[in-house]
Amino acid sequence: MINLKSKVALITGASRGIGKETALLFASVGCDLVINYNKSKSSAEETSNQVRKYGIKAEIFKADIGSYSEVLRLVDFGMDKFKKIDILVNNAGIWEYSRIDELTPDKLEKTMRINLSGVFYLTQKVSRVMIKQKYGNIINVSSTAGQRGEPFHSHYAASKGAVISLTKSLAVELAPYNIRVNCVAPGWVDTDMSHQALLDEKEEILGKIPLGRAAKPEEIAGPILFLASDLSSFVNGEILNVNGGAVLCG
Repeated sequence: MINLKSKVALITGASRGIGKETALLFASVGCDLVINYNKSKSSAEETSNQVRKYGIKAEIFKADIGSYSEVLRLVDFGMDKFKKIDILVNNAGIWEYSRIDELTPDKLEKTMRINLSGVFYLTQKVSRVMIKQKYGNIINVSSTAGQRGEPFHSHYAASKGAVISLTKSLAVELAPYNIRVNCVAPGWVDTDMSHQALLDEKEEILGKIPLGRAAKPEEIAGPILFLASDLSSFVNGEILNVNGGAVLCG
């Protein structure tokens, strides 16, 4: 029922975790890909090799999405290779521990730059392309932390809460151009970023999740694919919660 053949998606942070599983799932339904990474070229190449097995076209590009100039180069690269961008998945982000009384300006700035400014930069640049195309689909990845807060990660929670507000704002602003903007808000997901915390605080964390476990990355990729597909053609400005029942909000 889902077919993304002839579509092109740009996915940030696609060398591992949720981004990688999203790339694999998109490829399985025929979507060509721009795979963004920042640190591990080998992981990005591994992702590209895996998605090409589905017969799609895939290109990798190194860019720090917190850098405006690098974002411009990333989008220009995608346009040069594919001549269009139909879907943008703003997935890349960081999650770092800090008590509020110990939070340094550098750590705050880094989190906001990558988790929030990067989403602004990419969405601004890609929206110009989509407005000309008169079509587009933007999916942001936020977090339950952006809905209920998260102690010792207040800077992270603030950045993800802002992504939710940005999603709702742009859903209305860009709708006249046939561009939908939605958001997936995951709870705990077993990725490289959170794996150690899930080991160290297993009982406390899982005890708050009615399903009794953390999500696998592919369980977040599925809802992202749904929002990217025509099955969600009348869904706009939605915050899709994928958290095992840990945060019950509409």
